[in-house]
Amino acid sequence: MTTLPPSSDEATPRSPLLNLLIMVTLVTVVVALWYLANYYFRGSSEDVTWYPPSSPCDLHQGACEASLGMASRLSLDFDGELRELEILPIEVRLDGLEAQAVTVELVGRNMHMGINRFTLESQGNGVYRGDGQIGVCTEEVMPWRVQVVVETPQGRKGSWFDFDIKRNSV
Repeated sequence: MTTLPPSSDEATPRSPLLNLLIMVTLVTVVVALWYLANYYFRGSSEDVTWYPPSSPCDLHQGACEASLGMASRLSLDFDGELRELEILPIEVRLDGLEAQAVTVELVGRNMHMGINRFTLESQGNGVYRGDGQIGVCTEEVMPWRVQVVVETPQGRKGSWFDFDIKRNSV
């Protein structure tokens, strides 16, 4: 019985340097994909110019307002009771500001509660509406922050308002 000599691929193993370069390339691709997914799904709030609320307010009682720079304001109102897992109509009113888009994000202040981002639709005259939903939490009282981001031709501007939700008793 005659045996054939091994082919050149079988006889020469890959060099350790080539293995290292392949591994570095794979790690780079994975990190780049993670960054891309994080940027598109989470959003980047680093490019938002944040303005504090105009005065302390209680979203349970009514609208809250913030100045967004020179002669521009936003007002946020929830049309309904703030309760977890119920559809919540959201209204943002803009005054003195031309917006290309308005987004509202609900963020847990003391724990990560996932992505709760809602894009509002223009109703004309600076009014934007949409539906949102407050997530459920196991805490008795969950502190939330609602962030309103307005995309304008001059850049992204935003403000935030804090509120608490008491857990529904079952």
